[in-house]
This record gives sequence, C-alpha cells and structure tokens, in this order.
Amino acid sequence: MCLYQIEEKPAYLHLAFTAENRWQVEAFYRVALEAGGRDNGGPGLRPHYHANYYAAFVIGPDGHNIEVVCHKPEA
Repeated sequence: MCLYQIEEKPAYLHLAFTAENRWQVEAFYRVALEAGGRDNGGPGLRPHYHANYYAAFVIGPDGHNIEVVCHKPEA
C-alpha cells in the first residue's frame, strides 16, 4: 500500500447498517443528531425500495451518508 496526499477530496461514501427493529433506527437518528450529525432523511418508510424499508439517514462529520435500516414489518 502506498499513501500520499492529494489535492482532490475523495468521493463521499454511503454506509448502511441493518437494525433489528424500527426503534433502533429511531434511536440511531436521535443520537446521531445529538452528536452533531446533519439530517439527511428522518426515520420513516421508504416504500420505493420495498414495503417494510424503514430507514434514517445522517451526514457524519466526514461528509459520509450513514444509513440505518430495518427490513422487518412494524411489531
């Protein structure tokens, strides 16, 4: 591996993590905003992906889009 500095900024990433339930999605979003993250889509259904796609999105301190998603129906 070779490391070197460049003038250009690297492309931002979209990181996604799976939650066990919708409560975890909501908790992630709340805590991430309290820690200084920027809103990029509050907790909610995203039916254009599938009927139970419940996710939240936050821009982290490095500019990356961080998503937490639950694929299970509401309990």
